[in-house]
Amino acid sequence: MRLDVFTLFPEWFDWFRRQRHVANALAHGHALETVDYRASTPLRSGQVDDTPFGGGAGMVLRVDVVEAALRARYGVDPVELRRRRRVIALAPAGRLLDDALVSELAAEDELTLLCGRYEGFDERILEHFCSEQLSIGRYVLAGGELAAMVTADAVLRRLPGALGKDESAHEESFSVALEGAPEYPHYTRPAEWRGWTVPDVLLSGHHENVRRWRLEQSRRRAGDSLP
Repeated sequence: MRLDVFTLFPEWFDWFRRQRHVANALAHGHALETVDYRASTPLRSGQVDDTPFGGGAGMVLRVDVVEAALRARYGVDPVELRRRRRVIALAPAGRLLDDALVSELAAEDELTLLCGRYEGFDERILEHFCSEQLSIGRYVLAGGELAAMVTADAVLRRLPGALGKDESAHEESFSVALEGAPEYPHYTRPAEWRGWTVPDVLLSGHHENVRRWRLEQSRRRAGDSLP
């Protein structure tokens, strides 16, 4: 996968790339690159935003700035670009990131994430350059960088080699293997601590009973959220 993140703060992702599973994914040939909007802005002094028409507080990321950044990166009209690759704006009103969407994104060969800032994007960016909008929750952040990291983290860890053992990502919270339920409880040594003991089934060595217990615990944690 080739994952591009457009941002005003490309240096923020230096730390992110050093996370073990991200580094593993990159070592296996996947790519995570950042593109600075200011590097190609057609405006003076690195300007990228402007005041909103109609008045109001805050600043809005300009459509000409984002077009220039996309053209500089891909060499095509951004209107055409979204027909070739998934271009996603990180925005509070977008589709909520969940396990199903992560699976969709992890199956892509190329992804582009656009980080907003200030009051967000000029609406024409969303209408004409983006395939879709994505949100990590119904709340507002100062910008899209943290949301981009959350999205990239969830996607990259799904790629072969990122976790060392691919089966590590098989039975996770909200996965198909657990019928969309939260993950079951985990225990490790010591088997007894301050009178708190590990469930006997986990010490039994009976793999089928362990599997059934874990699925039951996941369903219990889901409560009424499952049909």
